[in-house]
Amino acid sequence: MPVSTEWAPALWRDTFDEMLNDDNELDYGDQWTLNFNYSQADSVTKEEKKRGWKVYCHNAHGNFECASCSKTWFSARIVVLFRYRLQNGRGTVIMRPFGQTCRSCSNDQFQRPGFPEDEVEMAFEKLFSKIRKNCYGEESDNEDDDSPRQEKLTKPHESSLCEACMAGICSQNKNKKAVSGCAN
Repeated sequence: MPVSTEWAPALWRDTFDEMLNDDNELDYGDQWTLNFNYSQADSVTKEEKKRGWKVYCHNAHGNFECASCSKTWFSARIVVLFRYRLQNGRGTVIMRPFGQTCRSCSNDQFQRPGFPEDEVEMAFEKLFSKIRKNCYGEESDNEDDDSPRQEKLTKPHESSLCEACMAGICSQNKNKKAVSGCAN
């Protein structure tokens, strides 16, 4: 089966709904929805914190295809940003995948990644664990679940081509703003 390089919001929505409804990942009787915002920031303001918003950054594996030259590439350093809150029995998740630009051509437009289904499921498993802990007070069995996993060998990460690096939240960054911004 060919590897998907196309950004597929429907895959994320369908997997989210399936994990909530069929797998009962957040079985507390609240209604949860998933939305996308391709410009949301990685931190929450004091006012947003007062309104219950929290942030979680997930490091994912995925694939890209340049819209200009059709070159494809794999990356083990794709940041997926989730903003979430539970208020009055309604939960909201807002998601943003960070892109990369093509090294081979002069197109400086960020391409959105494509993800395999198991990668989407893993991202939601970790997000739901954060939601159970931060919204429902559940103790997490896997507190260190953000530990690095077996990495595929890839070319060195090129920060100049990474949207998350430019925002200061890429897991590749040694100074990791992610520690303060994405740990809310």
